[in-house]
Amino acid sequence: MTASEQEHLSYEEARDELIEIVRRLESGGAPLEESLALWERGERLAEICQQWLDGARARVAAARGGGPEAQRGAPPEPDNRETAPPA
Repeated sequence: MTASEQEHLSYEEARDELIEIVRRLESGGAPLEESLALWERGERLAEICQQWLDGARARVAAARGGGPEAQRGAPPEPDNRETAPPA
């Protein structure tokens, strides 16, 4: 699979392939070079999964009306428009 094809994996595809790589590495039967290649592929798949999760987190924060603070779990800034006296 080429680098550009990797970028187009769904979260589920990347996760499932990563699970298979972990299983193969944990079995310990692969030669060193193959293990290194599997490890590198696993690192890339983990990055792809993290990008999907970060994107989902940002979408949830945006839907909730929060900015970067909401993405980190901090409460959003209070909306003072409702409680401020009319000008």
